[in-house]
Amino acid sequence: MTLQKVSQIFTKILLLALYTKLFHIVFLAFFLIIGNYVTYSQEIKPKKSFLKEKRVNRNDTINVYKVIDTLTIKNDSLRKSNEITVKKGDSIKKKPLLEGVVTRKAKDYEKANQKTKELTLYNEAELYYTDIELKAGIIVLNYEKNEVYAGRIKDSLGNYTQYPIFKQGSNVIEPDSIRFNFKTKKALVWNSRTKQGELNIKAEISKRENDSVIFLKNARITTSKNVDDPEYYFAVSKVKFVPKKKVVVGPTHLVIVDVPTPVFLPFAYFPMSEDNTSGFIVPTPGQSNQQGYFLQNGGYYFALSDYYDLAVLGDYYTNGSYGLRFESSYAKRYKFNGRVNFRFENNIQSEKGLPDYVKSKQYNIQWSHSQDAKAAANSRFSASVNLGSSQYFRQSVNLANIGSSLNNNLSSSVSYSKTFQTVPQVNFSLSATHNQNTNTEVINMTLPTLQASVDRIFPFAPKDGIKKGFIKNINFQYNLRGENRITTADSLFFKPQMFRDAKTGFQHTIPISTNFKIFNYFSVTTGASYNEVWALNTVEKYFSQEENKVVTEDVKGFDAFRTYNFNASIGTTIYGTFKFGDDKKIQALRHVMRPSVSYGYTPSFDQYYDTYAIDATGNTYQEYTRFEGGLFGVPGKSYSNSLGFSLSNTFEAKVRDDESEKGEPKKVMLLNNLNFSTSYNLAADSLAWSPVRVSGGTQLFKQKMNVNFGATLDPYAIDNSGRRIDTYNIDNGGSLFRMTSANMTINYGFSSADGDKKGNSSNQTEQNGGRQDDLFGTGTNLNDNRQSLFKDDEKDNENKNNDWYNTKLPWDLRLAYSLTYNNSNRQNEIASNSLMVSGNVELAPKWKVGFSSGYDFKQKGVTFTQLRFERDLESWRMNFNWVPFGTNTYWGFFIGISSSVLSDIKWEKNQLPDRVFR
Repeated sequence: MTLQKVSQIFTKILLLALYTKLFHIVFLAFFLIIGNYVTYSQEIKPKKSFLKEKRVNRNDTINVYKVIDTLTIKNDSLRKSNEITVKKGDSIKKKPLLEGVVTRKAKDYEKANQKTKELTLYNEAELYYTDIELKAGIIVLNYEKNEVYAGRIKDSLGNYTQYPIFKQGSNVIEPDSIRFNFKTKKALVWNSRTKQGELNIKAEISKRENDSVIFLKNARITTSKNVDDPEYYFAVSKVKFVPKKKVVVGPTHLVIVDVPTPVFLPFAYFPMSEDNTSGFIVPTPGQSNQQGYFLQNGGYYFALSDYYDLAVLGDYYTNGSYGLRFESSYAKRYKFNGRVNFRFENNIQSEKGLPDYVKSKQYNIQWSHSQDAKAAANSRFSASVNLGSSQYFRQSVNLANIGSSLNNNLSSSVSYSKTFQTVPQVNFSLSATHNQNTNTEVINMTLPTLQASVDRIFPFAPKDGIKKGFIKNINFQYNLRGENRITTADSLFFKPQMFRDAKTGFQHTIPISTNFKIFNYFSVTTGASYNEVWALNTVEKYFSQEENKVVTEDVKGFDAFRTYNFNASIGTTIYGTFKFGDDKKIQALRHVMRPSVSYGYTPSFDQYYDTYAIDATGNTYQEYTRFEGGLFGVPGKSYSNSLGFSLSNTFEAKVRDDESEKGEPKKVMLLNNLNFSTSYNLAADSLAWSPVRVSGGTQLFKQKMNVNFGATLDPYAIDNSGRRIDTYNIDNGGSLFRMTSANMTINYGFSSADGDKKGNSSNQTEQNGGRQDDLFGTGTNLNDNRQSLFKDDEKDNENKNNDWYNTKLPWDLRLAYSLTYNNSNRQNEIASNSLMVSGNVELAPKWKVGFSSGYDFKQKGVTFTQLRFERDLESWRMNFNWVPFGTNTYWGFFIGISSSVLSDIKWEKNQLPDRVFR
């Protein structure tokens, strides 16, 4: 080959290489311009040697690969301003594909396919991105399209399992499958299941537009826990769902047990706010024999803030009667919580102008406040208030609460206490109390009561070491109590006359005491007490010549009296054990006795007594003290020098336990206590012995039966008028002691389950001052019939088997027997003798029957009787409450949805008891 031919071939190769290089440069420049300066590493497919398919380590983040080359591009056709230079180590800035790190894991495998830009996670797959959590059987992530797909997988039996769970923030969706775009936040969901508050929603297809709007097609809305097979649901074709705010639906109809009902709505609105929302409360219609037709419990709820709210409710009756109620609750975490209720009723009976026309106004105020233990270590404020008209619970036509109507007392207490951590410690409290007898309508109040005390001081005790002996144990303390007490009637409550009759006084006491032992077995306690009373209200008595009678005049001003007394006591403990042998059923008996002898001395303070004439002649006088009717008693005139005797006993047995694997015996308490007490007055000329008081108690049948008894035994006889005489009863032809009174109570609670079941407790009854058990029935609050008539534990109900019982039915029974004997004046009568009983039977899971009744053996009649029936229908509740006879005859039926969101979907009918207004 000639040199010329070789040169031509080399020239052609050089030109071809130059044209090829120029083509690549032009193509790259054009691509960068059209692609808006997209980096070569993101848009140009790299070589296979660089991006090859490989397995990705679990729990790693997805890396976006970058090509870091050095390219210098110049094109004469481009202006100098368009010259592009990419230096090594640099990259052209661009918004990242994803806003955060994607973390994922799977049980079986994770596969990355760079050709399809997909990452596949299989079996127990999990993916986390910003506030999004996704769990499913299979997850496919396309990081080029910023989309993720999640679905279920089949197990070894061919059943679908590991359904997707999509969670963003507090919103949770459980569909069959889901497709979600990270960038646009849009999603397409099949057979989604989501819970918003108390509502469960299932839809065939869900389209998510963004974080705040979701459109649903062919959805079910229910409060049932089983959203796949609910006992009821609202069937809707179109739904607009705004999480945490609202659900707006199109044509809606109610379906119960898969049976469509005629209940149809053209549209519906379900509030979904997690915060309290103000709104109207739908009233309940009904009819009463005395008040006519009515609307009850309608009003408006005010969501005032996150810390407190207010509900205003009202009743209206066609005969003109009406009622108003204000109910408010408040709470602050780790600080305090409470509630305030005010109720007023204006009840009218008959027609105006008729002789039986009566108009009655009744009210009731309740307030409870409790402070969190963490709020303050050395101070505490609490309140429990229940006051108002004495006849409110007996005449209220809205609140059928028998337990409260049978209660004879209303009581209240508001107190503030503080402890000062000084040496010695000082305790201070300020309180207001209220006690109201609903029978006599007498009210006793203290506004306020001041109490202060200084902790015990041991002046002769060493700072370190044991206080032992008479001198070292000498101690004293100081107590102060001040009261402003008011005694008034129901009709004068909160009127000026109520405050004019107030009495004010202070009491100071300084007790001094010490204790020591003698002969190692006898404990001796001695002490003295100084008492000083300041009174701002005293009396003066004199005979008025004008009125011709004794006049008692109130005197305002400061006055005081001072008293003191001494006391001492000695006691010991005696143990007695009687052994019968380890092979016996009863191996041993143990008897513990605690005898005690006390001595008390109180001198006469007759200097505080005066005399007044009882007639016009002035020859007959009678003694009195100006401190009569005082808050803290009167100074004693009689000299007292008495001995007291007491003896307490307990009896316990050691019994062989055949069920014990170790063969250890068990202890059985035979008698919890048996006490005797009496006293002898050394200064008395006659009737020196006081009656002997006997009391005792025990528990039987595995501590399920409580038996308590007591009796009073008088050693002296009585005359024909019933007065005690200075003659022993045995000397008067009687026995050694004369039983003047006795009482016995037996409470027995047992059930089909192990342990003692104390009976149902009605919160409504307790709040209004009634009993905690259901012996007098359970209270029915007509404001909310969704509450159970039985004391249910929701967690226990969830764990119960819904199958019917085969042989054993759960039940509980409670008995209360009371007997009182009176023979103070030889009447020898049974003062009271009654038996109360209450029980509940669970005929089937969530189907309960209960009753409360009793019999009065003294009056020979059946006491208050109540029958209760209830059926828990999962999302619904049905109950029937019936008082068949008596002054409180009543019946009520209710069926409705238990959830508060749909509480207005109900049907209830009540026949209120006929009240007697006065």
